[in-house]
Amino acid sequence: MERNIFIEVKPIGNMVSVIAIDEETGKEISFIAPRNTPALSLKMMAQKKIEYVLNKNQS
Repeated sequence: MERNIFIEVKPIGNMVSVIAIDEETGKEISFIAPRNTPALSLKMMAQKKIEYVLNKNQS
C-alpha cells in the first residue's frame, strides 16, 4: 500500500538531504543520498524507509 508522504530535498554539496513525513501518522524520516539520484528513486527510498519504521514500531 502506498502511503501519502511529504518530501523535502535539500542539496548539500554533492549530496542531498531528504526528509519525508507520513501524512497519516506524522512520522518523520531522513536520509542522505548522492545528488544525482533520480527523484523517483528518492521517493521510493523514502516510502520504503517510512514503511520499515512504521512496521518496526508495531512489533
